[in-house]
Amino acid sequence: MTGIAATALLCMPKAILFDLDGTLVDSAPDIAAATNELLATRSLPPLSLPEIKAMIGDGVRKLIERAFAASGNPLSGLELDKAHEAMKPIYLRHVTGLATLMPGVREALVHFHMAGTAMGVVTNKPQLAAREVLLHFGLTEFFGVIVGGDAVSHQKPAPDGLLLALDRLHAEPGDALMVGDSVADAGAARAAGVAVALVRGGYTQVPLEELGADLVCDSMLDLPAALQERQDAA
Repeated sequence: MTGIAATALLCMPKAILFDLDGTLVDSAPDIAAATNELLATRSLPPLSLPEIKAMIGDGVRKLIERAFAASGNPLSGLELDKAHEAMKPIYLRHVTGLATLMPGVREALVHFHMAGTAMGVVTNKPQLAAREVLLHFGLTEFFGVIVGGDAVSHQKPAPDGLLLALDRLHAEPGDALMVGDSVADAGAARAAGVAVALVRGGYTQVPLEELGADLVCDSMLDLPAALQERQDAA
């Protein structure tokens, strides 16, 4: 554990940043529907939900690249650019139809809100889609900032989104915690000098224990108590 991360977890963080897909919301069914609709426009067969879950986490463009490769029709360069453009309206048609909240999310957000903790969302999901999801579930009131993948030059695992969110929340990296479910979340937090808690049940293909997180929780419902235990032990 780095000195910065240790400081953030030895007391309650002043700011908490949350990933969206696989952390706050199980959006994989909607993402799968959008991906398969795009594949159908090229007369390619659909992929299964588990297959598409394994492709989530590095932004829509990378998702498309992986999906076409898995379908035996790999794309790159201009062809990938064209598929990415074609995906944009399709993706926005499949944002909230099948998505559900991850366990314990609303309870955890209420807890941190009542404690006066500043909160934000940092996601590789496009900004418009991220806002629509949060509005659909009535979560926007909890967040002082929402940073989508198209709001920064470099998506997670780069630190850009986290640093932008913290700047808008007027918080320092050493006072913050990133909560996510994936390699990209852990990498972005480390690059930003932010402590990281990972929650089971998301879309990572790598065991959470191998990602070097400061804290691993079984669900979002466990996060407030886990942080309180850290504070009591300090």
